[in-house]
Amino acid sequence: MGAAVKTKAKVVVVMPAYNAAKTLRMTYDDLPHHLVDRVIVVDDGSKDDTVRVARELGLRIFAHDRNYGYGANQKTCYREALKAGADIIVMVHPDYQYDPTLLPQVIAPIERGEADVVLGSRLLGGQPMKGGMPWWKYVANRFLTRCENSTFGLRLAEYHTGYRAYTRDALESVNLETNSDNFIFDQEIMAQFVEVGSRVAEVPVPTRYFPQASSASFVQSSVYGLSILWLLFRYILHRTGVRRSRQFQSLRRRYADMVHA
Repeated sequence: MGAAVKTKAKVVVVMPAYNAAKTLRMTYDDLPHHLVDRVIVVDDGSKDDTVRVARELGLRIFAHDRNYGYGANQKTCYREALKAGADIIVMVHPDYQYDPTLLPQVIAPIERGEADVVLGSRLLGGQPMKGGMPWWKYVANRFLTRCENSTFGLRLAEYHTGYRAYTRDALESVNLETNSDNFIFDQEIMAQFVEVGSRVAEVPVPTRYFPQASSASFVQSSVYGLSILWLLFRYILHRTGVRRSRQFQSLRRRYADMVHA
């Protein structure tokens, strides 16, 4: 008998968009299209021409009727990517802050079977402040990352990145709908992945800071930081059994418990 033919994994890029008309085309053009099977844009109630540009590019578009939030945008992104039959789902922000050409490096640990979740890290072997990252964001990033590493038992360079890749199995194992519709979604899904035992890897990705790239204000970043600390506290309560949370339970484990109940 001959050796089994290894089929190519279906790669779907999702772009959570909000007022990205000026940078969407640049982001799309720089994608390594020979590796990408489909690009999905979810517009979260943009007030500019994001939807028009996406249509001109011939992309699959899902438009929210109003601005629901970054987390709600991602929920739609992943839901539609899974419906499209994706094996690997890559989130690329359409603001051109992260380099789309690095997609092969981002998905490589998944393709090698070494990871279920890959984070594109600005801080892994790089100097983000030279790239334009404000000093206060850098300091806050380092502090929060230490707290997260301590809580999750990992040794990552950072958790706060908009360049991520997930396997289908990883996304189907966690309860996305219980997560926030706001920016804390990124950290909630990481807590869920840690709880279900997903393998996490990271690769270095430089970033660009310029007027068209989306960036949270100091006040927004402060609220985000406090939200992360509250999430970590809730996760500790869950892990120690003081207060178990449905949000952090594996969907597959819950289904198995129901079947055998």
